[in-house]
This record gives sequence, structure tokens and C-alpha cells, in this order.
Amino acid sequence: MKRLEYRNVTMRFAGAKGATVTAIENVGFSVADGEVISLIGPSGCGKSTLLNIGSGLYAPTEGEAYVDGERVEGPNEHVAFMLQKDLLLPWRTIEQNVLLGTEIRKLDPAASRQKARDLLQAFKLGEFSDRYPHQLSGGMRQRAALARTLAVDPSVLLLDEPFSAVDAQTRIMLQHDLAQTLVKANKTALLITHDLLEAVILSDRVLVMSKRPGRIIDEIVIDIPDRDHPLKRRRDPKVAGYIARLMDQLDIGEHPAQDQAKEPA
Repeated sequence: MKRLEYRNVTMRFAGAKGATVTAIENVGFSVADGEVISLIGPSGCGKSTLLNIGSGLYAPTEGEAYVDGERVEGPNEHVAFMLQKDLLLPWRTIEQNVLLGTEIRKLDPAASRQKARDLLQAFKLGEFSDRYPHQLSGGMRQRAALARTLAVDPSVLLLDEPFSAVDAQTRIMLQHDLAQTLVKANKTALLITHDLLEAVILSDRVLVMSKRPGRIIDEIVIDIPDRDHPLKRRRDPKVAGYIARLMDQLDIGEHPAQDQAKEPA
């Protein structure tokens, strides 16, 4: 079953002096039930634009997006968004922050409260439920943001570089928490990341986008077991080959002529 689908999506924005900027052009792909796909590409190639279209925040200039077989025509309850910053409300406790989406959607208060507490326990935040955001570390705040995203029980998670603001060790822990949660709950996710290793160890497939206007220029199926154990995946010998292919597509690597020019005389 296709949980999220883009059909020939093009997005244009008004630029300076009446010019038109094409952010993405003729993009089409789908994300199946329980699948995790990572999007990688140069800055400004339209990755976040695709997430905004999938969530209903943007309407594409051409083409359509579908969630659970329904055309996306505005913000919908099937999708939850997690951004780079946790955006926790400082005047609400951690539990109250996790409950925010359920209150907006007017879900059953008692059931939502129990779900929030279960999520906080799963993310090792149970004893901090009555604390305020400023009393938590950056990693704990991101785990709380992930719990808030899951509390509304979305069909699709849209994750826009959710771990880019934390240190390397915390990032590894958060990757583990996310991977375990997605597999256990059989959640579908579309993840934006600039970390090639993160893309490989968390995903079933990685889609590579070109420079603007963004198009899909490669699709890499990650043939490594244990998607719920990213630490195991890190050690798989296939990882280096996938990263090398991604680097080639993104034109990342050695440039001898440039390197020589930088050498002292």
C-alpha cells in the first residue's frame, strides 16, 4: 500500500523582480506502508519543499501529492512533521508539550494522556514529564519532540533533518530511538538528511536529488538487514559502497586540480 505519493510534482516560486524560480520539477515517487525513505541532495534543491507539499502546507504548481490514497489539498491528520528544532513551548511541561497535537486534533484526553506517558517512558523521559523544556538537554528535547510527533498516531512521518542540531553521540542515540520506534509501530517516514551515513543506516531506500530545479536522479535500495538496529548497520561492509555511490552522485570527493592549487609554493 502506498502511504505517500508524489505524481509529477513541480513547484515554482516568485523570485526577485518578477522572475520565477523552479524549486522542483517533475518529481514522482511513492513511499510504501512501513517504509523509510531518505532524501538527499544539495542545499536548495527542494527537499523541504517536497515535505511541505506532502504535509499540505504548500500546493504544488503542477502535479499532485497523495496520502493514504487521498489527494493532499491542505493540512491533514494523516501526517505529522518533525523539524530541525524541537519547538517545544517553554510554558508547558514536557508531557503537556507531547499532548499539544492531540489537543489541537481534539482526540480523547484520557487515551492521549496514557499514550503520551507510554511514549515518554519508551524514550526514557518518564521521570521528566513534569519538567519544562529549559530543564532538559538538547537530546532529551528532541526525544520529546519525537514523542509529540508520534502521539497523534500519524500514517506518515515527515522528518526534516531532525537530529542536525545535536552532538554526534546524542545523534547516534536518537537514530537508534527513531529506528526502533518506526519498526515497532510500522510507521512510514520520509526523512531529509545531509548525513550520508544516517541516510544509509535508517532507510530502506535513498533518493538522490539534483541541483535546483530538483529532480530525482538516483534511487538506491539499501540491502542491509536490521533496519531497527542502526548500530549494527553501521558495521556492515556494504555501507562504504553505498556512501561512495552517494558521494559520486553529489559530486563530493577529491578534486586534484583544486587541491594542487592550494598547495604552498
